[in-house]
Amino acid sequence: MARAHHCIAFALFAAAGQALATEVGLVGVFPGKAAVLVIDGGEPRSVRIGQKLSGVTVISVEREQAVVEVDGKRRSVALGQHYRTEEAADTRQSVVLAADPRGHFIVEGAINGGSMRLLVDTGASAIALPAADARRLGIDYRKGERGITQTANGNAVAYRVRLDRVKVGTIELSGVDAIVIESGLEIGLLGMSFLNRLEMRRDGQTMTLIRRF
Repeated sequence: MARAHHCIAFALFAAAGQALATEVGLVGVFPGKAAVLVIDGGEPRSVRIGQKLSGVTVISVEREQAVVEVDGKRRSVALGQHYRTEEAADTRQSVVLAADPRGHFIVEGAINGGSMRLLVDTGASAIALPAADARRLGIDYRKGERGITQTANGNAVAYRVRLDRVKVGTIELSGVDAIVIESGLEIGLLGMSFLNRLEMRRDGQTMTLIRRF
């Protein structure tokens, strides 16, 4: 399959940041060909199998994961997952989420100071909000760039916006890209424009989010 897998049409990624240790995030795959990596919070880069970039070598790429080699050690990284070569400092902001009976991670967060229920979705390239919630939060989304995105109910009109503040637990980030979807989205999605700036650790029915920068 000659395209990266994303559920939301807008390809929005967080700005680069300086990491304390080598950190690799897998944000897209071209099975059997290349992986789209975010290394140390930088811009997404397509890295071919066998190619080395910033100390990271891509060994193999499958539909939902890739094997990378860092510092002589190989690690399988799932789509949407981040891998660090060193343990993060315990002082960083973090939150632990518990899966619901269907295995979904749903958080009660805040956007621009207003409460917002969000489903963690590593397949969404950006935070996605239903139009009704955007209006409730006071977001004048129709001033944003207009486009079309795909939902479970078909194509829908969407607008690109930037959120002033997004808070989940003790983690609060500023200037987060998002899209507002006018129809077909029942719950907000906590996508990669927020998650790319975090480290995600999955352990059975719990997920820990840790702020990276």
